[in-house]
Amino acid sequence: MKVNIYTMEGKVSKQMEVPEAIFGASWNADLVSQVLYSQASNRRAGTAHTKNRSEVRGGGKKPWAQKGSGRARHGSSRSPIWVGGGITHGPRNEKSYEQKINKKMRTKALYTVLSEKLRKGQIIFLEELNLKAIKTKDAVSIINDLSSIKGFERMVGGKRPNTYITVPAKGEVLKKSFANIQTVEIDEVRNMNPVDLLSYKYIIISQPTESVAFLGGKTEKLK
Repeated sequence: MKVNIYTMEGKVSKQMEVPEAIFGASWNADLVSQVLYSQASNRRAGTAHTKNRSEVRGGGKKPWAQKGSGRARHGSSRSPIWVGGGITHGPRNEKSYEQKINKKMRTKALYTVLSEKLRKGQIIFLEELNLKAIKTKDAVSIINDLSSIKGFERMVGGKRPNTYITVPAKGEVLKKSFANIQTVEIDEVRNMNPVDLLSYKYIIISQPTESVAFLGGKTEKLK
């Protein structure tokens, strides 16, 4: 499978052969859904916490005598049925939301999403991404030039994050230059995952030779 390789000015530089296993996989909604659910669950902080009746302050004294008052019997004013009482079956911070998923499934889901993105024309293979100094102006100029590519016109002008850039190694110059562009996220290719890929409409893979070689190393895990 051949794809176009673009320069930072948005011009076609050459073509490159990419593996069918990575960019030609058929869509598998069940697999992608399962992997997305597991990764989203693993990202949950689990900090929500409610107090049960044993943790709420007060309520040590019996509200009134067991008998003789004509009212229902109660042992504590901190019972869940009382205002100011403990919470029954509320969220607890000791609960773990972790969902285990094996490496083969994660890798296959990643390839599936990359293939679907390529079929929809939402991936740009960038020959190189190199900035000499930390300048947001230069980073914005690159995004504007790449938006001139057919199908990527809406990469600029929005307010929501819509562009995900991967690089073999993220230096301080690239990190800080793109930091102030609210619609762009830049990360290393080793951190690429289905959740992030599906959170952004456009994917830019820079230094495709190194990036595809890294992704191809995961193919051995599928065998």
